[in-house]
This record gives sequence, structure tokens and C-alpha cells, in this order.
Amino acid sequence: MTETTKTSGVSRRTLLKGTAGLAGLAAGSGAITGFPYVMSAEPKVLRYLGTAVNEGDDISKQCLKDTGIKIEYITATTDDVTKRVMTQPNSFDVLDTEYFSLKKLVPSGNILALDAKKIKEFDNITPVFTKGETPGGKKIGGQGTAPWKVLYLEGKDSKKFATSATEFVTLIPTVYNADTLGIRPDLIKRPISSWSELLNPEFKGKASILNIPSIGIMDAAMVVEATGKYKYADKGNMTKEEIDLTMKVMTEAKKAGQFRAFWKDFNESVNLMASGETVIQSMWSPAVTKVRSMGIACTFQPLKEGYRSWASGFCVSKGVSGPKLDWAYEFVNWFLSGYAGAYLNRQGYYSAVLSTAKANMEPYEWAYWMEGKPAEKDIKAPDGSLLEKAGAVRDGGSYEDRMGAVACWNAVMDENDYMVRKWNEFIAA
Repeated sequence: MTETTKTSGVSRRTLLKGTAGLAGLAAGSGAITGFPYVMSAEPKVLRYLGTAVNEGDDISKQCLKDTGIKIEYITATTDDVTKRVMTQPNSFDVLDTEYFSLKKLVPSGNILALDAKKIKEFDNITPVFTKGETPGGKKIGGQGTAPWKVLYLEGKDSKKFATSATEFVTLIPTVYNADTLGIRPDLIKRPISSWSELLNPEFKGKASILNIPSIGIMDAAMVVEATGKYKYADKGNMTKEEIDLTMKVMTEAKKAGQFRAFWKDFNESVNLMASGETVIQSMWSPAVTKVRSMGIACTFQPLKEGYRSWASGFCVSKGVSGPKLDWAYEFVNWFLSGYAGAYLNRQGYYSAVLSTAKANMEPYEWAYWMEGKPAEKDIKAPDGSLLEKAGAVRDGGSYEDRMGAVACWNAVMDENDYMVRKWNEFIAA
């Protein structure tokens, strides 16, 4: 995707994660922000670098209204965000990135840890990030770059991750989710319960996996392990031999004609499923919702081996100081105050601070998206189009059920360069 700069956002992983529209604000939900804006003599502008995970027109407009801070989005692919941080640290102010990228970014010294004491809601951040468990106490799988492994630094200017909590936070948590396979139940016409089904010859030429190495390799590992071919010590930190084994299994399937395509963005995944070109594939939650909003059956299928998870958060460039650093803290605090969290929850994602998001959602919305209860009312998009009819239940059920079944996280491995090379060879084979 070509990098773009704009003052109004793109929807979730852009048209990579699409449908900010789909899941935006339902009618009747008001923002509870507590951030009255008083006109400042100096324009407050923050350059926001990210992959569109937390971006959206509604979010930037509400932020401007509540705080007077104008957000200028700089949107790029995951790899290009990392490259920009490494090579142009003064070209952005606020960074929105995934936790797995921290193993590359922190050693560079180009990002600034934020002070937990200055984050109003920090103590209310879900224990998914701080303890590796759900609010209900379910332990979450920690294979890969789990956020709690890389949440803290040893000191303000440290380049080392702390093994216990400190006040210096690498990324202030914002959003996360549990991903699985999307399927077309109307075309498959039987139950699907395992990641191994992605390689089932029954779906030859009708399967797809996403072509983003650090994510695709985790889906591939879930598939390999589900077939019983191999049991990894840590899917998120494979040895060279394990990478070779994984890619051998996937390459053999590719040469046998198993895969219809290897998608890179939201629109591709939607088009493949909506057209019926694929019936089972790696997918993101809003893409499933988009297909369903077109009147086409599509399920974000819970699987017995569990989910692959991911998480994002905010930090700032090392070059940010003075009033601009104050604005960055103000923006992060606003983001966690409820409006943005509710917006993201309505997209099928999860907010890092559940209490403020809940306060900005209607009870029937919270019950549907977070508690796994049947929708008491129709679930609608901001434009009034129907997402789900009353009585529908979210795929995978409640927040506790879905996050409690996470098996692994997106990762940067010790052998990352080798993995990426082998992945690209698999795609080119």
C-alpha cells in the first residue's frame, strides 16, 4: 500500500482492516470524554504514523472537537511503518504500531517510552496486557510476542525490556483481537472445527492464507500443528529447522493447488470470500462483517486449537518534547477515555480500557459485542445499513471466551530475516 498523509482517517487497517464505516457509532451512543476544549493560542497538531488500525474520520473529528488537537494521519503498511521509525524518526510525532514490532523498534532508540503515571486510565487497562489473563482470570496463550512480555522498559531511556512492571511503558495499549479462519458455511455445508481444514484437499483451489510474513507464518504454524505433523516449542520463535518444516508443508500444499490466492489487504480478502472464489481462508473480523453486510453467509469460525491474537498501542518519536509531548499525552488520555474504545468495539475489536468503552455504548451493543448475548435489537452500521438482525450472536461468543482461547500472538522471531526469506520463497514457488 502506498504511504499517504491525511487529516482525516482511513478505516481500520485501511481498506486493510476496512470498514471503520461498518462498525462505527450506532445511533444514540454519546461520547463521555471529560475533556472540555479551551481554545489554544498555538495550533495543536500531531503527526500520527500507523497502519490505520486505530484511525477513522469520526475519531479524528471527535478528538479535534474535544481537545483541539488536529490529527494528521500518515498511513503505511506494517513493514513501511517500521522502516520509517528506523530511518526517519523525526517525520512523525505519535506512533501507532503492533507489539511484535517492538523487538525491532526499541533497540533503535528512536521511540520514547511513555510514563504510566501520566496515563489516567493506566490502572484500568485490561489484564490481557499486564498479566496475560482475561478479567475473569483465564490464562492466555503466550507463544509469540505477547504484549505483557514487551510492555515495560527497564528505564526511561533503556533499550531493554523489563521482566516486571515499571513506570516506563513501550506502547500504551489501545486495541487487540483474536483472529481465526473465515468460512463460507453456505458453500462448505458441514461443521469446521480445526485449523487443519485450511489444507483439506476437499477445499483444493478454494483456500487462501494472508501474505504478511509475520502474521501468515503464525497461521501456517497453527495449521501445521493442527494436522499433527509437528508440535512447536514456541510457534512465535521458531528455529531455522522449524521454519523449513513449516514452509515445506505449505509449499507442498501450494504445488498441489490448494490455494486460490495469497491476499495482502482487506479488500482482497472480502472479494475472495464474497465471490466464492475461496470458501476458507485467513481473515480479519471486519472483513467477515463486510461480507455479511452484503447479504452473503460468512462466519469467523471458532476453532478447537484456539485463536491467533494481535495488539496495538501508542508511543512517541524520540524527537517529541515540550508542548508537543504534552499534546501527545493529552491525545493518548483522550483516546482511552471512551469514545474511541467504543468505536473500535463496534468494529469487532476490543478496547484496552473496557470500562470507558462500555460507558460509551448502549447496553444492547455491549451485550452483543462483548458478552456473547443474542442481539436485543438490530445491529446497524452508521449509515443505517443492517449488520446483524436481532437475535444474532457474535461468532466465538463473549470476550472472555474468545480472548481466553488465544493460543499465540503475532511475532518477530529471533530468526526473523530467515523466516521472511523462506516465506517469500514459498509465495514465489
